[in-house]
Amino acid sequence: MVTSSVRKELLDVARRRVQAASPPRTDLPAPDRPVARVAVDMPLAHLDRLFDYLIPLNLHELVVPGCRVKVRFAGRDVAGFVVERVEASGHPGALAALGRVVSSEVVLHPQILAAARLVADRYAGNLADVLRRAVPPRHARVEAETQAGGIADGRGEALTATLSDAPGQAPVRASGQPEPGDSSWVREVGGEAFLGRLTAGDTPRAVWTALPASDWPSQLASAVAATAASGRGSLVCLPDVLDLNRVAAALTQLIGADRFVVLTSELGPAARYRAFLAISRRRVRIVLGNRAAAFAPVHDLGLVAIWDDGHDLHGEPRAPYHHTREVLLLRAHQERCAALIGGFSCSVEAQSLVESGWAARVAAARDEARRVAPLVNVTGESDVEIARDSAGAASRMPRRVFEIVRESLLTGPVLVHSPRYGYQPALACEGCRQSARCAKCGGPLRRPTQADWPVCRWCGAVTESWSCPHCSTRALRAPVVGSLRTGEEWGRSFPGVRVLNSGGDHVVARVDRDPAIVIATPGAEPVADGGYPAAVLLDTWLTLARPGLRVNEEALRRWLNVAALVRAGAHGGRIIAVGEPTSPTLQALVRWDPVGFASRCLDERRSAHLPPASRLATLTASPEVIAEALSGIELPREAEVLGPVQLGDGEFRVVIRVPRRRGAALTRALQQLQAARSSRKLVPVRVQVDPLELAW
Repeated sequence: MVTSSVRKELLDVARRRVQAASPPRTDLPAPDRPVARVAVDMPLAHLDRLFDYLIPLNLHELVVPGCRVKVRFAGRDVAGFVVERVEASGHPGALAALGRVVSSEVVLHPQILAAARLVADRYAGNLADVLRRAVPPRHARVEAETQAGGIADGRGEALTATLSDAPGQAPVRASGQPEPGDSSWVREVGGEAFLGRLTAGDTPRAVWTALPASDWPSQLASAVAATAASGRGSLVCLPDVLDLNRVAAALTQLIGADRFVVLTSELGPAARYRAFLAISRRRVRIVLGNRAAAFAPVHDLGLVAIWDDGHDLHGEPRAPYHHTREVLLLRAHQERCAALIGGFSCSVEAQSLVESGWAARVAAARDEARRVAPLVNVTGESDVEIARDSAGAASRMPRRVFEIVRESLLTGPVLVHSPRYGYQPALACEGCRQSARCAKCGGPLRRPTQADWPVCRWCGAVTESWSCPHCSTRALRAPVVGSLRTGEEWGRSFPGVRVLNSGGDHVVARVDRDPAIVIATPGAEPVADGGYPAAVLLDTWLTLARPGLRVNEEALRRWLNVAALVRAGAHGGRIIAVGEPTSPTLQALVRWDPVGFASRCLDERRSAHLPPASRLATLTASPEVIAEALSGIELPREAEVLGPVQLGDGEFRVVIRVPRRRGAALTRALQQLQAARSSRKLVPVRVQVDPLELAW
């Protein structure tokens, strides 16, 4: 018979076993700082703020600032980042409990959160949209990799923890590496002083105009090495993979492959997150990448640098449409680090920084630049040439071009720059010259190859029988010739010479010294061993005829990048441009004067009240929505509203322009407009601040 005392003891044992097997209570708050302030991943403008959640007791040790969490929001689970933990909330009601911790890995660092907030406010956007670009998606398997095994960078090479985790401690330089400042910065006025200040731990800001035919990747690498010598990290953004690979090779030779990572949007999910974790965990403090790397969480950031900042690939095509240059400049201001804007050309924005005194100019003296620049000529620039070749103005290959190419092929490959890729990228009626359009959707027609039927560029429909709706003519002509067709034409003009095409999906990185004709589109020009003896700029009228605010600046940028691949004029390097000799843009190329051209463009922007002299925003929507938005926005003083102008497909655009000092007030007004429309569930308006293009 079981006594009462024994029964009580058995019940106590059973109760303790049940309690031990039960999960921790979730209704109790964490004992220390029980409130988590969370940046919720919600793109709605009226929800662009932090939200407070109660941290349950069972998540107390898992919740750290910067980690990923899941929270309950509007009846569903939503991702977010813990920004901070506080003792109490200002919210009057009861707080909802934090759902779960996705990972305790700190991926949102304070300096990146602050930079993201600055970018969102600068471009009238949402913090959630910026954080989506700043922090890559989680890859659980990569995150679980042990730190002892190292982390591989974007190229798959093993990274070992060679950099000290201690802030401010300089990494040990491998034997045989050149000291910072041993590169060719001596030819630029102020170049050696810039590197010296980096080595000393200072924060200089410079706009660097590189010399043609210079080893600019090595110069960038030496600036990074000088910053590393002071115990600080560097962040370098480049527009495309060709430039990225060149700088990575120079940096590998200078400081070693284990000292940096490559972070680009083209990497796969695992490789990108692996490189990101190498930066976040302080394994490396040097980052190379494209616009996806602008928010890399580099610890002890000492230098931000951007190459060819006028390239359109530096612009983010998704909301809030920020520019890499502006992101890096905001980080330089916020984190008090050095800044370097480099290129063969000079953007209007970079020139504005110099003229305002924010940055110093680093460039060679004009005599030195003219000495090393190739000789530039434009067809039809003299009466003698016109008399020798009266039909040259109507030809894609005037006689002078043919002679220069034939002579240059004796010493190496010749680069031919064609502004459009494809065979016949546009077609027109042979009779009335009207643009040939698709019968199904109205899109423009093109011909992929000589043997193909015309194809619509919009819907892809094949047109086997075409007739002009204006004059009934059935014949087609090609007003614009692409690079593939150009290759055929030049192959017939120079029989026995190999012809290479670089552009589209087939980009050639390098060519050897053997004679060849290299047809390349903008941004796809290969690097030639020893430099090209000559380059030809075709269809310059087509480059200058594009609509847009920056057409002349973009044309000169492209041509200077081509000319920089040609040998120095002292070594016989030549550029021949087929175009109008009186064009101011071509004349700036002839004089090799990117700074003077940028200064004149900036003066024109000031007189027209356009960026960067003024702040400008565009609103795009249907005419009814545009009118409704304008009636609901409180614009700052001195604001001008231009438009609306019809863009097509039922969309209209208005431009709001304010003086630069009113820029912050304009973006606040736009954010308030978006928040009000979002809260009322009205049709959204597309807002862009200082867009790269302003074509109508």
